[in-house]
Amino acid sequence: MTKVKKSSILLTCLLLALLCGVLFYIDGNASKYIIRITRLCAINIVLALSMNLVNGFTGIFSLGHAGFMAIGAYTVALLTIPVAKKETIFMLEPLVAPLNTLTLPFGAALVIGGLLAAALAFLIGLPCLRLRGDYLAIATLGFSEIIRIVITNTQSLTNGAQGLKSIPATANIWWCYGVALATVVFIALLISSSYGRAFKAIREDEIAAESMGVSLLRHKMLSFMLSAFLAAVGGGLFASYIGTIGPDVFQVSRTYDILMIVVMGGMGSISGSVLAAFIVTIGQEWLRVLDGPLPFLPFWPESGVSGMRMVVFSILLLIVILFFRNGLFGHNEVTWRSIGNRLRALSGHRREVSGHE
Repeated sequence: MTKVKKSSILLTCLLLALLCGVLFYIDGNASKYIIRITRLCAINIVLALSMNLVNGFTGIFSLGHAGFMAIGAYTVALLTIPVAKKETIFMLEPLVAPLNTLTLPFGAALVIGGLLAAALAFLIGLPCLRLRGDYLAIATLGFSEIIRIVITNTQSLTNGAQGLKSIPATANIWWCYGVALATVVFIALLISSSYGRAFKAIREDEIAAESMGVSLLRHKMLSFMLSAFLAAVGGGLFASYIGTIGPDVFQVSRTYDILMIVVMGGMGSISGSVLAAFIVTIGQEWLRVLDGPLPFLPFWPESGVSGMRMVVFSILLLIVILFFRNGLFGHNEVTWRSIGNRLRALSGHRREVSGHE
């Protein structure tokens, strides 16, 4: 093992220890509001990375994430809600067996939800992944809406439009960041493998990739299924986070919210997705004050302007995209080596400036 690699491992361990310390402090001392926002940042990291895998690294323009999130969310809800609560929730029609008497641990429910979403992604991918560009996006968007409509109309399985409530709040700060860290490590290892190189080759030029022996359908299907699995896991965390879900929670706008994070961070950048998840989540909450009254502005309505925070946030996002056309990071990653090179470059520049003086 080289000295550089040992230093990288040591710095990574120190960073993880610092992260654990910060999470311990937030979990024990911060308000419930701060803790909820911190948890939501981690959930958005999982969702953004799942979309970046298929859209950014593989170049598949998919807009079906809301549907896969819904599968994970409803699976976790149905498998974790206590049996006694299920009887009170399903009042119009009883829940189908064996779900009416079945309760599983949260981790098992997350995995089952991810596997169901991956299986459905396989069925969707067989016809859709033969399409390209906008046609593929429209097809996956249509399937996402089909999933939502099916959820709305299966009363004995999903409780229809009434949705599901009393979902156990198991997804605490440690669950959320544990899953987020596992997702980051998994995506990083996947992209650095031969499969990841095949994904990037498909993204850059499908014809050239196929001529080099890359199976387009097989690798696209793998990327699509893994993305669906992670999206369902994120949806399960989100269901436990909010405690109540319904078909309206997983509309098309949910996919656009995730896509906004991916585009801001950079299509094909793990570091960008992580940083953008924090920026977008915290920024939207920080700008929430714009929806209410602003006493220091005499022309502002006393009741506030509903939705103004999203208008301002969209303008800020547009400015970022204008100056960073490929997102904050593009295809680049933040590594210890890149940080060291940047610090050495800055140090050399300062010495050069001081020498001229």
